[in-house]
This record gives sequence, C-alpha cells and structure tokens, in this order.
Amino acid sequence: MIANNHHSLIALSLIVAVASVLFAFKEEDERFSLEGFTMGTSYQIQLIEVPGEGEPGALAGEVQNMLSRLDRGIFSTYVPGSELSRLNSYEVGKPFTVSQEMLEVLVLAREVFTSTSGAFDPTVGPLVNLWGFGPKDNLPEVSIPNSKDIEEARIRMGFENLMIDENRSQVSKTRDLMIDLSAIAKGYAVDQVSSLLDEWGLESYFIEIGGELKMRGLKGDGSSWVPAIEAPIDQESQVYEIFSSLGQTIAVAGSGDYRNYFEVDGVRYSHEIDPRTGMPIAHALAAAYVIADSAALADALATAYMVMGEELAYLHAEERSIAAFLIVNRGTVFAKSVSSAFKPYLLDQ
Repeated sequence: MIANNHHSLIALSLIVAVASVLFAFKEEDERFSLEGFTMGTSYQIQLIEVPGEGEPGALAGEVQNMLSRLDRGIFSTYVPGSELSRLNSYEVGKPFTVSQEMLEVLVLAREVFTSTSGAFDPTVGPLVNLWGFGPKDNLPEVSIPNSKDIEEARIRMGFENLMIDENRSQVSKTRDLMIDLSAIAKGYAVDQVSSLLDEWGLESYFIEIGGELKMRGLKGDGSSWVPAIEAPIDQESQVYEIFSSLGQTIAVAGSGDYRNYFEVDGVRYSHEIDPRTGMPIAHALAAAYVIADSAALADALATAYMVMGEELAYLHAEERSIAAFLIVNRGTVFAKSVSSAFKPYLLDQ
C-alpha cells in the first residue's frame, strides 16, 4: 500500500523558469535587493551599497543576462538547445566542445565524484527517474523497481564514462549517459554572480539561489551575516541552528531527504539515490550543510554527504578540513555532528 506521497515529486533536473528581474529598494538597514527566478527556483541578492554610480538597474540587467545564459543556454536539461541537452544527445565516442563554464563544472564534478568514491554522480538520472523522482512528465506510477530494472538503469550511468580533455575543452562519452548537473550548477551560478559583484567593486553582499548561499563582508550595522540551518522536518520551516560568517567570504549549501519521499507499506523511500547501489539512502543522516570557498563545491559535497551517511561524511570532512554540519535522526530527536572546520562559525562556541 502506498501512503504519504509527501510534497510533489520535485525534479532533480534544472527547470527553466527565468523571469524578468524584479528590482526593489529596501529602506530598512539601508539594503538593496535584486530578486528574480532562475533554474526552477528563486534568487535574492542583498546589497549594502548602491553599485557603481548609483545605477543598480545596470547591475540587475547583468545578473539577469548571466543567470539566463547559465540556465537556458548551458545547464538546462529542459531546453533542447542548451549545451547540456546537446551533450546528452551527442554521439557516443565523438568529442564535444564545451564552454568554459561547462568545463569548470564538469572538472569540479569529477573531483568530487572521485574523492567521494562515486557518492556524487551527475549521471544518476536514470535511477532517479526509475524511482519516480524525475521530471513530472516522465514519472512512472510510484512503485519499487525490481533488481533487473535497477541494473539496466545503472548500465546507463557512471561519471567515469565521461572523458574530459581540459586542454582542448572537449568531452566525450564512452556510454550513452544522461548528465544532470542540478546538484552543482546552482552553486556554480552563485559563484558566478559573486564574481560579477566583485567586479563591480561591491564589498558586502548576500547571494541566495534556491537555498545555496554566498556572502561577503559585513551588514550595514557592522555585524556579520548570520545564516540559518533549517530543521529537517517535512512541516513548516523551522530554524535548527544559526551561525556566523565571521565577516569572511564564504559559500554555504545544504541537502536533505526530509521533503521529497514516498512510503510503501510503512517503509520510507528517499529521493536521495545512492548511485553505487541503485537504492534510496537508508541511513539516519537527515541533512548535510557545507561551508566552502566555492558554492559549487559546497553544493556537490552536501549532496555527496547525504548519500554517504553520517560516519563516512564526517570522516571525509575531517580528513580534508571541510566545514560540515550534519543533522542525524536519532529516532525521537535530532542530533548534530559538526566537523572541526565548521565549529568556529557556530555562535555558541
């Protein structure tokens, strides 16, 4: 019996929904805000100062153009003419020339794929679809796949089957792969917006795209930015922990399994699929947050840690001095597991 199909089954692919930038001034705290939609989600950029010679509209236009290009032009799996869609449909074994942005994301994805022993794999799409968590138009009736179907899906996977030639800016597939960069592209977009703001000479800002963050400098009152970590519950959003940016330039990304799952005969099946086994995760890690210099890296690592589980994720973070905040389901309560590199950011330390 199928029960509690919590929340609409959210597509893991990039959804194209870029709207016109909405630019609004916020009088309180002398902040300014750039707001809009991209990659199937919303974004907000908070600025402490008016950029340039008092022409915030020019910056808004540049942000809009950049995000539109990254979404519709490069990373979307919904736009047939996007670079990623063309790569996915490209002939196996034939070199495909990629943009600098695509090359940077694929190289970073390969690094995380390797360091996490395949826990982060952008080719996991066939399994995601098989388990009913893919794009809505392609969703099968919710059911538990049999082992044969799982193995057939895994044949069409494996990031190691994407050959990347950095010198020639070319990639080629040794299998008919379906690459989905949604677990790293939003973070990359945050990084690109951050670079743009730096070019405009802005020294204090807070960027958020679909929950992936990057912040620099101090707020108008001279205090640090204080992001919140959400409690891993499938109810109204609640704050679980807050921390400080310490006035540093940092990126933050999180991942969790508490809002996208289904239940069959009392067994809970998460949208977080382990590409190494073909099965949804079954461990107690409910959410993972990562602080890094790069939002793309934090984005990918948070996804990998959700697949790896508490013990392996914590070990990975400690060995590499990665700032990780893990929330673990202990049955009736949640417990936190915090890596050494994350602890200085906590307000109670």
